Amino acid sequence: MKRRFLIIATLFAFFTIKAQNQKDTIRNFNEKKNEIKLNAYFTALGAFETTYERNLNKKSSIGITGLYVFSKKNDGNTINDEDTNFLISSFYRRYFGKRYASGFFVEGFGTFGSTDGKQLTDMDGNITLNEGPDVLDLSLGLSIGSKWVTKSGIAFEILVGMGANLFNSDKTDHNVVNRRALSIGYRF
Repeated sequence: MKRRFLIIATLFAFFTIKAQNQKDTIRNFNEKKNEIKLNAYFTALGAFETTYERNLNKKSSIGITGLYVFSKKNDGNTINDEDTNFLISSFYRRYFGKRYASGFFVEGFGTFGSTDGKQLTDMDGNITLNEGPDVLDLSLGLSIGSKWVTKSGIAFEILVGMGANLFNSDKTDHNVVNRRALSIGYRF
């Protein structure tokens, strides 16, 4: 009798533990950790920006963004006015939405980038353009935005932010880094 009771108790404990693991697996499957996005806004302006984001938990994530300008037309578009060559940014985000890593967020970022070394100077009412070498600089800044993720994993994001160059602002006319995004991506 004791032996039968021990076998039943062991089987019951085994199935209970197995059920808890399956429940955790189902919950974690819905909370996917990786995301890749393409910035459609900059693509329309002649640049390519892609982002990888890793969700740490429900409320925070880290990531890296790469921007490369492949079109240097002088047609008045914002990206071309900045004379940007490339940017590599890392970021940390804090989400305030109810769903897993989505909704309104605040982001702190650091950027390493290259801009053209152009400077406009005003000497006695005469504006002169000084063309110098490309300038490399680091910047720190803040962004705000919002993200929506569908059940199938498609992600939409809007983002606006600004950072200040730290070291070589005197060698170019550009002393700030602007972050703008209207991105679409996939969470996996």
